[in-house]
Amino acid sequence: GKTTPAGTRIDCDEAFATALLHEADVAVVFGAAFGLSPNFRISYATSDATLAQACTRIQTFCASLR
Repeated sequence: GKTTPAGTRIDCDEAFATALLHEADVAVVFGAAFGLSPNFRISYATSDATLAQACTRIQTFCASLR
Protein backbone atom coordinates (compact mmCIF):
# COMPACT_ATOMS: atom_id res chain seq x y z
CA GLY A 1 0.00 0.00 0.00
CA LYS A 2 0.82 3.66 -0.11
CA THR A 3 0.46 6.58 2.29
CA THR A 4 -0.84 10.08 1.56
CA PRO A 5 0.96 13.24 2.69
CA ALA A 6 -1.72 13.54 5.40
CA GLY A 7 -0.75 10.10 6.69
CA THR A 8 -3.72 8.14 5.38
CA ARG A 9 -2.86 4.54 4.51
CA ILE A 10 -4.13 3.43 1.09
CA ASP A 11 -4.64 -0.33 1.14
CA CYS A 12 -7.72 -0.77 -1.06
CA ASP A 13 -9.85 1.03 -3.62
CA GLU A 14 -12.29 2.25 -0.96
CA ALA A 15 -9.47 3.85 1.04
CA PHE A 16 -8.17 5.44 -2.18
CA ALA A 17 -11.58 6.90 -3.04
CA THR A 18 -12.09 8.22 0.49
CA ALA A 19 -8.64 9.81 0.66
CA LEU A 20 -9.07 11.32 -2.81
CA LEU A 21 -12.30 12.95 -1.67
CA HIS A 22 -10.93 14.30 1.60
CA GLU A 23 -7.47 15.31 0.41
CA ALA A 24 -8.00 16.32 -3.24
CA ASP A 25 -11.71 17.22 -3.35
CA VAL A 26 -12.45 14.69 -6.09
CA ALA A 27 -15.36 12.28 -5.72
CA VAL A 28 -15.10 8.84 -7.32
CA VAL A 29 -16.82 5.51 -6.64
CA PHE A 30 -14.60 2.68 -5.46
CA GLY A 31 -14.63 -0.33 -7.74
CA ALA A 32 -15.59 -2.88 -5.09
CA ALA A 33 -19.07 -1.30 -5.11
CA PHE A 34 -19.42 -2.72 -8.62
CA GLY A 35 -17.35 -5.88 -8.17
CA LEU A 36 -14.41 -4.19 -9.91
CA SER A 37 -11.83 -3.82 -7.15
CA PRO A 38 -9.13 -2.36 -7.22
CA ASN A 39 -10.45 0.10 -9.83
CA PHE A 40 -12.60 3.21 -9.40
CA ARG A 41 -15.27 4.94 -11.46
CA ILE A 42 -15.72 8.57 -12.32
CA SER A 43 -18.80 10.36 -13.62
CA TYR A 44 -18.22 12.19 -16.85
CA ALA A 45 -21.66 13.84 -16.88
CA THR A 46 -20.11 17.25 -16.31
CA SER A 47 -18.23 19.89 -18.24
CA ASP A 48 -14.92 19.20 -19.95
CA ALA A 49 -13.29 21.85 -17.76
CA THR A 50 -14.45 20.13 -14.58
CA LEU A 51 -13.22 16.77 -15.85
CA ALA A 52 -9.84 18.23 -16.77
CA GLN A 53 -9.49 19.78 -13.32
CA ALA A 54 -10.47 16.49 -11.65
CA CYS A 55 -7.94 14.55 -13.74
CA THR A 56 -5.21 17.00 -12.78
CA ARG A 57 -6.12 16.63 -9.11
CA ILE A 58 -6.12 12.83 -9.39
CA GLN A 59 -2.71 12.90 -11.06
CA THR A 60 -1.29 15.24 -8.40
CA PHE A 61 -2.77 13.12 -5.60
CA CYS A 62 -1.33 9.90 -7.04
CA ALA A 63 2.09 11.49 -7.50
CA SER A 64 2.09 12.51 -3.83
CA LEU A 65 1.60 8.97 -2.52
CA ARG A 66 4.58 7.34 -0.84
